[in-house]
Amino acid sequence: MASINLIDAFQEFKDAENIDRPTMMKVVEDVFKTLLRKKYGTDENFDVIVNAEKGDLEIFHKREIRPDDDVDNPLAEIAYSEAIKIEPDFEIGEELIQEVDLYDFGRRAILAAKQTLASRIGDLKKNVLLKKYGDRVGEIVSAEIYQVWKKEVLCLDDEGNELILPKSEQIPTDYFKKGENTRAVVARVDLKNNTPVIILSRTSPLFLSKLLEIEVPEIFDGLIAIKKIVRDPGERAKVAVESYDDRIDPVGACVGMKGSRIHGIVRELKNENIDIINYTTNIQLLIQRSLTPAKISFMNLDNDKLQADVYLKPDQVSLAIGRRGVNIKLASELTGYEIDVYRDDEEQVELSDFDLDEFADEIDQWIIDEFKRVGCDTAQSVLKLSDSELERRTDLEKETIADVRRILQAEVDSQE
Repeated sequence: MASINLIDAFQEFKDAENIDRPTMMKVVEDVFKTLLRKKYGTDENFDVIVNAEKGDLEIFHKREIRPDDDVDNPLAEIAYSEAIKIEPDFEIGEELIQEVDLYDFGRRAILAAKQTLASRIGDLKKNVLLKKYGDRVGEIVSAEIYQVWKKEVLCLDDEGNELILPKSEQIPTDYFKKGENTRAVVARVDLKNNTPVIILSRTSPLFLSKLLEIEVPEIFDGLIAIKKIVRDPGERAKVAVESYDDRIDPVGACVGMKGSRIHGIVRELKNENIDIINYTTNIQLLIQRSLTPAKISFMNLDNDKLQADVYLKPDQVSLAIGRRGVNIKLASELTGYEIDVYRDDEEQVELSDFDLDEFADEIDQWIIDEFKRVGCDTAQSVLKLSDSELERRTDLEKETIADVRRILQAEVDSQE
């Protein structure tokens, strides 16, 4: 049987499940019609038959049987004397179909055809991947960690496609191990050397938006809208939500009973604090809500300059500013206003004092409670006292006090 086994090449098609069979047949047919045109100058009188199941390919040459002295085009016609050598029963006017031995093309031509076929398969796979993930930008995907590098993590989806999670798109406290699964949002699809590169993100506000959509049915159903999300990944996020149904409390729906809905998202985001805020067009009220958990005494707004001067009680200042100024920075991003914080005596607050509770990830809670017991509830209130004074007033050891002062001083220095 004059055929060439292309089962390896066909197997590549089968592995790429999104390439449909008609497309596969058409590509193989095109490749070998190109081979015919190179050898004969035309493919008009040839049929290329592909058996995708067996991985076989056959080519048939069709010619009309003509009288010996009336053969003008040898590719479309054959002399009667030649035809009866193949089959004695042939008559003039009939069609002769003869199978072409592909090895007549030569080993080099066949090898080139297989390489062309492999290249076309590769291009099809790229196009399928580009279309698949181009349509999924903004969606959450679950992928297996395949390789961890310094600047990025290589992940594989369910079909074995490679996805990239760059270091810049990872939450600072993310830790990945090969074989584990992780979730991320499809940020974009880049083209590198004409090859699609799928970029994932865990720091994008869209990731938090999609997690909320999964956990809160009211958001998925359109009863609650997410107006804006701002994030300092791994540290804090603020989400402004609005309800289109007066019977639904948007903040309560997002948080869930005893925090049941928000806790799963917080764990996914490596204990990132998430403030859910009821959106309003009243900018003064929105600023007040965005500075949560601090309570504002009063404020002055300059709507032309998008400037807000906010006045607070002294014990609320550190809450409004937040550690490393994160809380006030996110409030400014959420509202679009430049926010300046002042004490009630109108003295502008220096961004260098922090509530001790904001250091709970570095200082044990029982130590923080011990400082609060003696009236030290902010970083500056601890640093103003000497080691000996703190040791005398608390039940803490000298080494513990020294460690706490080092942590607090480093944070204050970095802010200044």
